[in-house]
Amino acid sequence: MTMTRATRVGAFAAVLTTLYLLVFFQTITVPFFEDKVVKEIIPVFPWWLLVSFGSYALWSLGMGIFSFRDCPEAYTELLQEISQAKNDLRSRGVTVD
Repeated sequence: MTMTRATRVGAFAAVLTTLYLLVFFQTITVPFFEDKVVKEIIPVFPWWLLVSFGSYALWSLGMGIFSFRDCPEAYTELLQEISQAKNDLRSRGVTVD
């Protein structure tokens, strides 16, 4: 039986959340870091992840808009569909424009 992508993401998130909570409540220690550093960084770590994800999302949207290709075929096809819809509405007695 194979796991779906959502199941894998959920399992990964559950493991990371569990590890974070264990470190946050000082059940396990973080090797190679002083306790003072861990106590200062761990509480703000979720906010840092949220801000990082938001920055990445805005950057990817901006790059998508910046590199958006013009599609003249889609434009003409859309205009044809709009005129067909207007003609259909006019034939049914609806005023358009």
